Amino acid sequence: MHIDLSTKNALVTGGNIGIGAGISQALAACGAQVALTYYSHREAAAETAAEIQAQGGRAHMFHLDATDPAQVDEVVARAAEAMGGRIDILVNNAGHLVGRVPIAEMDNKHWHKVIDVNLSSTFYVTRAAIPYIPEGGRIVNMSSLAARNGGGNGAVPYATAKAAVIGFTRGLAKELAPRNITVNALAPGFIVDTPFHQTFTGEENYARIIAGVPLKRAGVPQDVAGAVIYFVSDLGAWVTGQVAEINGGAWFV
Repeated sequence: MHIDLSTKNALVTGGNIGIGAGISQALAACGAQVALTYYSHREAAAETAAEIQAQGGRAHMFHLDATDPAQVDEVVARAAEAMGGRIDILVNNAGHLVGRVPIAEMDNKHWHKVIDVNLSSTFYVTRAAIPYIPEGGRIVNMSSLAARNGGGNGAVPYATAKAAVIGFTRGLAKELAPRNITVNALAPGFIVDTPFHQTFTGEENYARIIAGVPLKRAGVPQDVAGAVIYFVSDLGAWVTGQVAEINGGAWFV
């Protein structure tokens, strides 16, 4: 089946690197016009946008601190304007582990930073985008396997935030259902080719982790992007409030 998103505009937060870049590129490959945001790695954002444009796609890039609600309101409005005043697809991908700290050693600043980066950012961007999302729009939020299994050492606030994203997704799915807007979430497991695991897991640990995955390989950004395409296309038109468990069988519902 050919998936045609050529009439759709998509906003992808953190769409410059890793999973976000894979999602941005997949949406563009299906014809969507894409506005991607970045907080750091501006060069990667420019490269991702250039790759989309080189393939004949339409891409815009915006710097965004998704934990700053005033900046979120401004940038979302600018992104919508750049795409003709409409955001058909919102992918809340921005997020980060920030650092591994045991609860007994954690200060308030670290706790709130992780919650803000992964949960509050999803709220701020969604709130700002809803006025631009038409009837039949699509929202996809980024959770994590950590929401299901508690995450690795020192990742309690991250697991907490990602679990809350699932609750946010399900509540919002009910709230927006009268406008035929679907809201779903993704819970990726071990995805390589991303700064997340390069920074916080270490490549020396990859083989051990993969050995515990039933499908015996790590995931890649394209595996996550495929689930996004399902949710935002007509294939997923009657699916809302759901979580795609993208983990190679490492965890079952």
